[in-house]
Amino acid sequence: MNDFLLWAIALGPALLAEGLLARYEVLAYGAGWRTPTTALPEGVPYARGAAPDSPPAAYLVYLDGIGKRRVRDSRDGGQLVKALLAAAPELRVLGQVQPYSPLADPLADRPVWAWLRRRVGLLLFLHNVMQIFVAADHRYRPLYNRAVGTQTATQLELAGYRPGSGVPVVLLGYSGGAQVATGAVDVLHTRLRAPLQLIMFGGFHNGANDLTHAERVHRLTSAYDRVERVGTWIFPQRWPLFRRSGWNRAARAGKITVHRLDPATHVGPRSYISPSAHLPDGRTHLDRTAATVIELIRTRP
Repeated sequence: MNDFLLWAIALGPALLAEGLLARYEVLAYGAGWRTPTTALPEGVPYARGAAPDSPPAAYLVYLDGIGKRRVRDSRDGGQLVKALLAAAPELRVLGQVQPYSPLADPLADRPVWAWLRRRVGLLLFLHNVMQIFVAADHRYRPLYNRAVGTQTATQLELAGYRPGSGVPVVLLGYSGGAQVATGAVDVLHTRLRAPLQLIMFGGFHNGANDLTHAERVHRLTSAYDRVERVGTWIFPQRWPLFRRSGWNRAARAGKITVHRLDPATHVGPRSYISPSAHLPDGRTHLDRTAATVIELIRTRP
């Protein structure tokens, strides 16, 4: 019990501070106090894969989980993006969108957070977790959706996307990235007039965002993914009882397809993107996830 109290005393103020700071960024965006960042660090391309001069098969935007802190990093060190590019060179892939920053400001590049990272690394994850709940909060959700949706649309245009071209845009959301992906649909539809497809694995989202303008929603899940299962419990809009929620309306419209990736876990050595966990057929979990995503994109009606 003493250890629990010590942790509560240590984390209590941090959680309170994070709850306040997480709201500041979306409010700063809404008030126009700060302009979202659009430029990327030197040497970082706006997209990789197929060249933009001849229309690629699709533009794929990878919205990572709560480990996303920089333009370059991802939870798996970019291995999923590399696997997608290697197996599907016809795709043009973007991985730089900051799903947990309405101002498109990479967390780890901020001086205060760089200092904290060396001392209290847990706070980096708490910040992104809090941002997910801000994005899901009905008071801030419309503004958060507009902020990150606009950021995504801008990065797509800088990567060569031509509005109205008819080239499909695929939003690939991992964990909390699914919340951001569902929230970006309306902005991308309005600004780019693009056919939209959502693919989420281990998706942690509240189910409230409108998916009317998404052609298809693919839910990649596993019976061993406890984090995703918690999301279906804690957000009432995911419950069948709330028939008018965006998620349940999309389900009744036949837009949502479930794909099983057992025995993958949400994180850890047996996660969806693990390069070391092997299936009976010899493939790694990473190989299977990449192959599933590519198949879903290639078989789009």
